[in-house]
Amino acid sequence: MEPKVISQTLSLAAHSGKWSYGEKSQFSQKQGSGNNWANGYCVHGPKHKDIIMNLVRKEAEKCDRLGGFVTIMSMAGGTGSGMGTFITSCLRDAYPTSLLLNEVIWPYGTGEVIVQNYNSILTLSHLYQSSDALLVHENDVIHKVCSQRMNIKQISFRDVNKVIAHQLGSVFQPAYTTDGATHYSRNPLGELMESLVPHPEFKMLGLRNIPQMSEHSLAYSTFTWHGLIKHLRQMLIANAKMEEGINWQVHLPTEVATRNSSLSAEQLFNRSVANLAIFRGKDIEGASSEGFRDPAMYTPWLPPDDSFSIWKTPRSFNKYEKSATLMSNSQGLLKPLDCIVGKAWNMFASKAYVHQYTKYGIEEEDFLQCFTTLEQIISSYSTL
Repeated sequence: MEPKVISQTLSLAAHSGKWSYGEKSQFSQKQGSGNNWANGYCVHGPKHKDIIMNLVRKEAEKCDRLGGFVTIMSMAGGTGSGMGTFITSCLRDAYPTSLLLNEVIWPYGTGEVIVQNYNSILTLSHLYQSSDALLVHENDVIHKVCSQRMNIKQISFRDVNKVIAHQLGSVFQPAYTTDGATHYSRNPLGELMESLVPHPEFKMLGLRNIPQMSEHSLAYSTFTWHGLIKHLRQMLIANAKMEEGINWQVHLPTEVATRNSSLSAEQLFNRSVANLAIFRGKDIEGASSEGFRDPAMYTPWLPPDDSFSIWKTPRSFNKYEKSATLMSNSQGLLKPLDCIVGKAWNMFASKAYVHQYTKYGIEEEDFLQCFTTLEQIISSYSTL
């Protein structure tokens, strides 16, 4: 919320020559929320609600047809998490029929902020009440992509943001969402939600995108659709977040395997509620998605035809001749979610830092309610 950060963002955009923000489409204050979710949610949010919602209304009124909102927010600090959550609930109240997708940046496991686990559980549990879906980007995973795939030695926030922007672009760039379509989808957010969020209890989305590599490596690489799709499918069932270190031993529990071998490998596989594959690039007609249609991959309560969707376009994306993206509603985020809830509970059990939240109006009961909400989500995904 600090003016320095906002003005830097505006200036970077203006100098890019590709995009600029309207002079009045911005909001900042002298100070942020001091890494305190309660300060952002209970103090700054209500205080600045009218100004911010007025800015949103002006943008919404310019639309011929409002598809919805994508909110990009961090979970570790106070403003992105607390104020971001408050504004999301305001959007839900003001635009009850519009779709809300919250793109949340999951904090580093080793920690940026001592109370990041509190801020994260408060954010996630409240967003689950007002958002239609949460698209998660884990800082640790993006950092690994920068170091291992992009070969960047000293990783900056700009490098991390570039990878996230590439992944988001690979979803929201125009695509044909049905076979034989002659027009690009005019409602990508709606079609994405329809494909991936069939039940309000399951709204945690993850994103995998291949290939991702440095310009230098790319010059010496060639890709086939068969190879890309085979890797992407294995990344999904083995819950690998990037191409490096995929466990090829994990496979689906086919009947033969169930009868003839132990279930250890199959038990590890990442079960999905729904998946959306997006293929971009030349020779697109050679890209077969059959591997993603195996019913064993999905929860039994959803018909197989509703579990998997595919978007395609012959236009290549960014610098890649062929690229494949998979958005998944699966058990893939169970481990990081369980971990963050466990760490927050350990701190809460000893009442560490709780007073910093109660002084702004978040009581111990609110924390307990958050733990209950998230334990229920963990239980639902665990028993898919």
